[in-house]
Formats: sequence, structure tokens, C-alpha cells
Amino acid sequence: MHTKRLSEFLRARRALVRPEDHEMPAGPRRTPGLRREEVAVLAGVSTDYYVRLEQGREHNPSPQVLRALAAALLLKDEEAAYLRALVDPPHPPRSGPAREYAGPHLVALLDTWADTPALVYGRYLDLLAVNTLGEALFSWLGGDSNLITAMFLNPAARDFYRDWAVVAQGCVAALRAADPAPDDRRLRELVGELCVRSPDFARMWARHEVRAKTASTKRFHHPLVGDLTLGFETFSVNSAPGQHLVVYRAEPGSAADRSLALLGSLALTDSPDLPTEGHTPHDHS
Repeated sequence: MHTKRLSEFLRARRALVRPEDHEMPAGPRRTPGLRREEVAVLAGVSTDYYVRLEQGREHNPSPQVLRALAAALLLKDEEAAYLRALVDPPHPPRSGPAREYAGPHLVALLDTWADTPALVYGRYLDLLAVNTLGEALFSWLGGDSNLITAMFLNPAARDFYRDWAVVAQGCVAALRAADPAPDDRRLRELVGELCVRSPDFARMWARHEVRAKTASTKRFHHPLVGDLTLGFETFSVNSAPGQHLVVYRAEPGSAADRSLALLGSLALTDSPDLPTEGHTPHDHS
């Protein structure tokens, strides 16, 4: 059981629930969110028991208690699964996996999508593969090989993503959703560096949001083709657990569709403004 992380998760999620979410009177409060005794009542446990959970002094909450806490804290299915994994990890803790790479068949698949930006990222949001149009779309990355590091430490990200704060929070939630193992060295180092170097990351990480990337739309501002809005779909790579394939698309006939076509033309002409050689990132360690 990940006692410390369970404590942090419960406190952070309690702070995000408003009393009115449970039709309770808000009243004057010194801190945001629910009080401990309110969570205890909603979950049907004693206040002392819940306090012990938050303080890391209770080590064996039952599945029934976890379900009740998930309901009290208004956790979504993915967040509730994360809570259960903190109590009963589904696999042995890892000190860090071997270097991740995209399989050759997956890279070859990306290469067939000449008109569709696509990329593959790994457990720690390392960019593992990208096709020509995807590399043209994300040319702002330059030599950056980790998406979340670039999101918070590369100033170009805030120009590229027109809704930067929303996208950034989604990346943080996806990183936390990847694996709750507390002694994963790579995760500790990555989070530690970002917390020190980016107050925005530290604030978002402290929210303990858990949400894998799925499907939605994003609004971009590309330095060569201007504003465009693209839908995207995220697929898990079953042959490589922890890896995800992201495919972007524009509405046919839309301005974004025309912008993608222009971007593809620029990439094929080997414009010096666009990196087009190869379909794997430059140095993804």
C-alpha cells in the first residue's frame, strides 16, 4: 500500500469537493473543500478512522470503504481505480523500466499516414515516434523529446497551445494516471525537476488529478500556418503497455484541413523551418 501517496491523494481530492456538490451548506470555511468529518459522514465511517487514513495511520481500508470514499469525493471511474491501486497495487513496484521505444511496425504504420499527424508517446510522455506531418505540426518542440517537460519549460508551448492551461493540466493528469508506483525512479526525477523549475507544474501536480488522454479537440497556433483546431483520438498500444498512439484530424473542407495540407506541402519541400527527416524523435532518452 502506498500510504504517503494515499494520504496526499485524499487531502488533495477533499479540497476540490465543494459542500454544495453534496447539497450541504457552505458556511464560512478557513480552507477550501470538505471538512474531514463531512467526508467521514458521507462515506459512512467514523471521523477518527478517516483522519487516520489521511494521516497514513490506517493501512487496510476495505473495498467497501474505498467505494464509499470515491463516492464522497466525487471521483470518476479512472480516479476511483487510481485510489484502489494506491491501496492494492496491481503489480510489483518498479525502479524504472528499460528504455522505451516504438516498435518498427507501429512506426511503419505512422509513415503511411501522409495526410494525418500522428505520434506515439510513452509512460513518462517521452515522444517515441512521430510521422512527417506530425513533426511539422509540432516543430516548436525543436530538440525536446519529452512532451510534459516541453509543455512547462519550453516557452514556445504557450504560444502553440491556445488553451495552454487546459492542455497542460491534461498532461499532468495523464502523467499521474500512467502509474501510481511510488518508488519509480524516473517518475520521481521527472516530477522533482518540474516541481523545482515550474511553479505551474507544482501547482497542477498537487491537485492529484488522474485522467488518461482519450479524445477531444485542441486549438493550436502554428508559426507557419496560423490558427487551427484539430480533433484527436488516443489509442493504447497493446503490444507495449504504457505507450499511446495519438492521431489528429481536421474536419474535411475546413480551414484547419487546408492549413494541414499547406503544412504537409511545406514539409515535403524540405523547408528549413520544418524538421522532416526521419520519423522518430531526435534523441529520446
